[in-house]
Amino acid sequence: MRRTRDVPALVSRAREGDPRSVARLISLVENGDPALPDVAAALAPYAGHAQVIGLTGSPGVGKSTTTNELVRVLRKTGRRVGVLAVDPSSPFTGGAILGDRVRMQEHTTDPGVYIRSMSSRGQLGGLSAATPQAVRVLEGAGCDVILVETVGVGQAEVEIASLADTTLVLLAPGMGDAIQAVKAGVLEIADIFVINKADRPGADATYRDIQGMLGLGERAPGDWRPQVVKATAVKAEGMDDVLAAVDKHHAWLQKTGNLLVRRERRASVEIEAIALGTLRSRIGSLREGTALPTLAAAVAGGTLDPYAAADELIKGL
Repeated sequence: MRRTRDVPALVSRAREGDPRSVARLISLVENGDPALPDVAAALAPYAGHAQVIGLTGSPGVGKSTTTNELVRVLRKTGRRVGVLAVDPSSPFTGGAILGDRVRMQEHTTDPGVYIRSMSSRGQLGGLSAATPQAVRVLEGAGCDVILVETVGVGQAEVEIASLADTTLVLLAPGMGDAIQAVKAGVLEIADIFVINKADRPGADATYRDIQGMLGLGERAPGDWRPQVVKATAVKAEGMDDVLAAVDKHHAWLQKTGNLLVRRERRASVEIEAIALGTLRSRIGSLREGTALPTLAAAVAGGTLDPYAAADELIKGL
């Protein structure tokens, strides 16, 4: 109960920019602490003010370097920046390197930047299950822009689209056919394509391939056409163009009302995830009783079908 009483003080200090309080709140979120509902309630008045930008792409395209450079150009405009970098967890030990803060050391002493590495903890889709609530913490801490960098598993990272206002899909020449980008919905989730490492041979061909694929898409008048931007993050080249494309998309979202639509969709996904998590925990508690084993025995014995058993289980909740 001590942590519950500490929540208002933690939120107050986080609002003042205290990095330890921000870290503590995100840790409560990651660990599923019993104080989490109190944290969410305390943060609710400060939600919806930050611009959330997602960065995804295959391993090796330069997501961390691009994130680092985006932080730099955003700070030049005076915006407070939060970074959530999701690292993969080992399926054997459950551990994660959480090395993105090492790559972004130049920003660690900047009070206008908060960087947090998070373990995916086996969550699919390139994010951690705690990421939406961690975004709320950074919003509460006064971040104007929050960058969310996904794990980098290739073609399965469409989950970021439900979290971000603007989604950047990073590609690099020489890493295979650029048409791979159309697979598994990655083309559909991209608001902006960033062709990183544009100083390499093949960058122009990759640019043409993506522009060609976008030209085949059907859009209603006024719909957003994804931008394609070339950059070389390691040399800090083209990052102002990337930020200009991000700001252009944000302005379009505000003008058309799509920003509210996306944020309501994000809230819907978040509510559903919390509700399902609560149901799973309640079903888990039934395993210790007699209801679930009794229903399982009936299904195994052929006296009850699994759908009827599931209905009975839900009634018991």
